[in-house]
Amino acid sequence: MICEADFILIRGCNDDVYGTGEALGLAAQVAVTLAGFAGVVVVFRPHSVHQWSNVDRFRLRLLLNNSILPLAYAVIGIFLLAIRPPPESIWRWCSAVATLCQLPFAIFNFTAVRKFSAVEFKGVSKVLFFPLFATGIATILLQLCNIAVWNWFWPFFAGIVVHLLAAMLQFMRLVLLPRPNEPPG
Repeated sequence: MICEADFILIRGCNDDVYGTGEALGLAAQVAVTLAGFAGVVVVFRPHSVHQWSNVDRFRLRLLLNNSILPLAYAVIGIFLLAIRPPPESIWRWCSAVATLCQLPFAIFNFTAVRKFSAVEFKGVSKVLFFPLFATGIATILLQLCNIAVWNWFWPFFAGIVVHLLAAMLQFMRLVLLPRPNEPPG
């Protein structure tokens, strides 16, 4: 059974500041944790970052960016929620900030992958990259709809969730995938 507070959290009305604030606070905690995991990955690798392959450095950049961007979005959302009364168009503003960050992020990542040589590109899982890229584009389109029409919390929060899921995936890939020229195990 969905109670009224759950509906408000899903729709993102400004009446339920606590539910949205708690969700943003939790997202910020997860983002900080994932950024910390990036440090763990760097410390436990046998070589310095400058000696990593281009693909592994790209994965580390994705992990860091997909951790820092949702942290920034969450902090901006929490800041705007702290204004009393919360601005009427709070989720439009948050989606606008997210879009302004996500567009260059998507363009940069797509052009970075296109610069990989054929040998390096073999290290990139096309099964993961292109669906994630398409999901990122869909998230940007959601943000644009939120700016133009909806002013709801959930499309803005969906952008945060997509970044965090991508960061988790990059962390797993950096930790679990075997590196070239290293013995397994």
